Amino acid sequence: MKTARPRKYLFLFLAAATVGLALYNNILARRALAGRPLGRFVHLRGTKLHFLEVGHGQPLLLLHGNGASAQDFTTSGIFDRAAARYRVLAFDRPGFGMSPRPAGRPWTAAAQADLIDAAATKLGIERYMVVGHSWRAAVALEMARRHPRSVAGVVVVAGYHYPSPRLALAVSALPAVPLLGTVLRHAVLPSLVRLNWRWAMRKIFHPATIAVPFAAMTRELASRPSQLRSISAESFLMLASALLPNRRYSDVAIPVGIIAGAGDQLFDAKAQALRLQSEISQALVDIVPDAGHMVHQSRPEAILAMIDKIAALAGVGNGAEPSGSV
Repeated sequence: MKTARPRKYLFLFLAAATVGLALYNNILARRALAGRPLGRFVHLRGTKLHFLEVGHGQPLLLLHGNGASAQDFTTSGIFDRAAARYRVLAFDRPGFGMSPRPAGRPWTAAAQADLIDAAATKLGIERYMVVGHSWRAAVALEMARRHPRSVAGVVVVAGYHYPSPRLALAVSALPAVPLLGTVLRHAVLPSLVRLNWRWAMRKIFHPATIAVPFAAMTRELASRPSQLRSISAESFLMLASALLPNRRYSDVAIPVGIIAGAGDQLFDAKAQALRLQSEISQALVDIVPDAGHMVHQSRPEAILAMIDKIAALAGVGNGAEPSGSV
């Protein structure tokens, strides 16, 4: 009995601490959205997508990577600078920013590709270009595969096109596990994300300097329990796709621009980019020196130049004349 009481008190203390941390983290999560620029919502397929829009001309859709939001492109300057030549729409993908991620369905690259295309159709957009960063490069390429009449051209930035099974992916997917994942997301991980934020930023930006606007804006968004669920779910999907052999992109028949940072520390981005180029007949590649995984933040002019080149190859918009490989 004497031994049981201390254990009981310890359990009650841990339970109270867990609940307290969960409440605190959920308060911070609500505050994280306060003051964010509010764009528009498009409702479809039982959910809604939040997006920011600016400019006129050829439609250009921007898709952020895992853990970020549409503001990834506003803080980089790409959103406003591209608006001088295009009608730019930056989406919060399902589960990120202000877009919810309905449970009960796997939000694969194909599912997100269909959703974004349906959103474009509902907004009256018949033909568009699309930019995808990191794993969302897979969504952009799936859009080209599944909706070739709608997609004029694609630009993929720091894409992990041929993922391989890695321990880091398995660890990142743990918060998607039922029950255990719920406790981790609500009580433990938000604080760990904040504590390790500087280290994470150094890793994804190296060898370039950290973009302070992006780091400051994303920190609280990425530590929200709901967004952590989406991050872990996408890590699980990436791990699952890594187990599928013989991934190929030779059926992509539209112009594709491929950009990678030469110093990317997450994977061998240059090798991934060159391999993808070898499979796609209408592909341009640019390996950007002194840039890492966040090459669009460090060198936005490289992405803008590639968008114009692909627009010219596709015969849409008012992009510059193509000049061959970048």
